[in-house]
Amino acid sequence: MNRCALEAFLGGLVRLFTTVAGLRCFLNLSRGQQPQGDGLPEPTMTGLLTVGFVPTMGALHAGHLSLIQRARRENKLVVVSIFVNPLQFAPTEDLDRYPRMLERDRALCESAGVDVLFAPTVAEMGVIPPTPTRVQPPKSMISGLCGAFRPGHFEGVATIVTKLLNLVQPDRAYFGQKDAQQVAMIQQVVRDLNVPVEIVPCPIVRESTGLAMSSRNQYLSAEEKIQAATIYQSLSKAEQLFRSGERLSDTLVQAVKFELAKVPVLQPEYIELVDTKTLEPLETVTDEGLLALAVRLGNTRLIDNCVLRDRKPIIAIDGPAGAGKSTVARRVATELELFYLDTGAMYRALTWFVLQSGVDLNDEPSVAELASQCEIDFQTNTGAPLV
Repeated sequence: MNRCALEAFLGGLVRLFTTVAGLRCFLNLSRGQQPQGDGLPEPTMTGLLTVGFVPTMGALHAGHLSLIQRARRENKLVVVSIFVNPLQFAPTEDLDRYPRMLERDRALCESAGVDVLFAPTVAEMGVIPPTPTRVQPPKSMISGLCGAFRPGHFEGVATIVTKLLNLVQPDRAYFGQKDAQQVAMIQQVVRDLNVPVEIVPCPIVRESTGLAMSSRNQYLSAEEKIQAATIYQSLSKAEQLFRSGERLSDTLVQAVKFELAKVPVLQPEYIELVDTKTLEPLETVTDEGLLALAVRLGNTRLIDNCVLRDRKPIIAIDGPAGAGKSTVARRVATELELFYLDTGAMYRALTWFVLQSGVDLNDEPSVAELASQCEIDFQTNTGAPLV
């Protein structure tokens, strides 16, 4: 399939697939792979296609659409999955009443420029008895926060997300930061299992009141939505304390509790400050921390979080050689009192490392292996002003 044929193949309405066979066939053709005699795909073109993937449980809202829009900007082909995963619901949870609106979601995907919508059945995903093989994330990452109240939830998430990543084989997969524990857990699973995909966390999208967008917001009455806005207000109070210099977990958590107590119908399930990567509890924020909570409002469970960061941003500008990027980046960093990262020095350090090794510079696998072993230390320059 040549480039023009591919453009025509990908164009038009979103393609809906409900089977693994249909999805795989479409993706193989999109990637320019043709079946061999033994049934295995043989690449016939390379470097043409990047695939962005947005896994969802449907009932799409502006938060999901923000993920799709970013995937659309960064990739040639965008795949969205809709699968209400029974493995992540406990028997007492809302699996049966979870909103399902495939035709509406399909229309939204089409308007957002999605190429492929994958909406398999439970049987097609192989999660009906007998119990399927499970992916077990690190217990330290799933025993706290939501994991303490939803046993088995994150094993179910990890299992289905891993299956979907294997099916789609995307270059990038996009997840909302509202589910911060899920994002951190998936990033760890991907690292541990060497899944060749970049996990892209995306900012929380909020309603005008500050309430984090969620498919479960549909359960809330108009009055309950007003009450639920206090959740974000409580996190904002803690953020204000943090910006004023407060670093103790107990004080920040107490600030959230105080605000939530003003609306008695909001019943906190947990309020915790944890490390953003390991999810281990923090007593004090020294670099950055995740302040996360879950609240019950009637029969609805709502989650939200904010990242408290005690670290200056890093300035780095990349671009063509001789464009003045280093000069501009240094001056911006000096003016704003931020850290300047000399990316050119990084490239030169790696080049020196490869030259010293004596490998053939045209041997890409050997260069890649050396790059993965190269360690570069960063040191702040406290000498002359950066000019």
